[in-house]
Amino acid sequence: MLRFAAVLTAATLAAGSAAAQAPQPGEAAFRALYKELVETNTTFSAGSCTLAAERMAARLKAAGFADSAITVFTPPGAPKDGGLVAVYPGTDPKAKAILLLAHIDVVEAKREDWTRDPFTLVEEDGYFYGRGASDDKSQAAIWTDLLIRLKQEGFKPRRGIKIALTCGEEGGGQVNGAAWLAQNRRELIDAAFALNEGAGGALDKAGGKPVVHNIQAGEKTSVSFRLEAVNPGGHSSRPVPDNAIYHLAKAIDRIAAYQFPVQMNDTTRAYFGKMSGVVGGEMGAAMSAIVANPNDAAANAVLSRDANHNAILRTTCVATQISGGHAQNALPQRANATINCRIFPGESPAAVREALVKAVGDATVEVSQPPKGRGDTPAPPLTREVMGPIEKVSAQMWPGVPVVPILQAGGTDAKPLIEAGIPTYGVTGIFYDPDLGRLHGLNERIAVKSLMDAREFSYRLVKLYAQAK
Repeated sequence: MLRFAAVLTAATLAAGSAAAQAPQPGEAAFRALYKELVETNTTFSAGSCTLAAERMAARLKAAGFADSAITVFTPPGAPKDGGLVAVYPGTDPKAKAILLLAHIDVVEAKREDWTRDPFTLVEEDGYFYGRGASDDKSQAAIWTDLLIRLKQEGFKPRRGIKIALTCGEEGGGQVNGAAWLAQNRRELIDAAFALNEGAGGALDKAGGKPVVHNIQAGEKTSVSFRLEAVNPGGHSSRPVPDNAIYHLAKAIDRIAAYQFPVQMNDTTRAYFGKMSGVVGGEMGAAMSAIVANPNDAAANAVLSRDANHNAILRTTCVATQISGGHAQNALPQRANATINCRIFPGESPAAVREALVKAVGDATVEVSQPPKGRGDTPAPPLTREVMGPIEKVSAQMWPGVPVVPILQAGGTDAKPLIEAGIPTYGVTGIFYDPDLGRLHGLNERIAVKSLMDAREFSYRLVKLYAQAK
């Protein structure tokens, strides 16, 4: 999962105030829960999400949750790809619940490549190390611990609170639990809105101080198109200009030169508007200008030089795979390429395909659209109901650090929930170093202080949401 990389070019330019680190109730129990979850292997090759879900369910039951409040589910034919839904009831039956979503599957990790055992949680030099220590077992542990903490307090929320811990977000071969729930058990996760991964805070490079606190509101959709050129071929000793590989190469070159137009929504307008003051200089001025006029060519040119900014300004398409020919001494009969597009919220794959066809400008090259999938998922609205509590708690914990909505250029499990009618936002309160915690890479880590601050942030935030009218 690609996270909020767009902020990182700005993250080294300014610094805010660090959050105060206060002792937290139940921290030892939280650490034990987090350790158990990280040390439960949930890779596709050798692990089991179902086992992780069962272990979290056991902790909830030990805290006093009734069996009726806990559902451990397994998609048919996928006994290791299970997940957990747990419900903390509210006092107002007319008030829709809040859903807290996290995935418990992790990217593969080879012991021989890591400095430490990836499935043993290690605390060292102010960091927790382990596969999933950040992505996304940090959030799954926070949500599970949160319900236990509220149960122990005897908290009486107006709105119900639900957690969903699901498998398959990393795309390694497991069934996607969030999509499965949305399609098959929608009633289990019904909610007014959901909180998910996909964003967080950025720390400066120099002193690890908070710079900006990002909230994900919307994400681009990944859709891959296929270019294919077909030709009768012939003997390579008698070349002709009508060559399938040549046609394909020219088509790819034209796509490389094509730039989709700038698009703006509430999230990107808020992002560029707020970040302009943080970044400053030429880039900051371009951010202000693009908000004022999305057709400003000069501002577009400046922002597009940065791959992270370019990624959230528009739909992007790039060649990622290519193949062609059937023999070294024969003219190619077939050549094809994969064009992976990240589609701006609200734009359809059909419209993107049409733009690619026009850019290619060659009737001998077919541009085929995938048989399923949609790219027109809208961004969830940035309402005061959602943003107000985030801004309030963030100001308490990180005074002076701006809260900035972002559009996610990558993908999370927010998409199937949004399509099912549940607005979903990336809200974690986890602040990352410029290396993004080495997510998906070697020696994944998260700062101990960042994790504990995020635990406190989520606790305060969810309580506000749960009591809101």
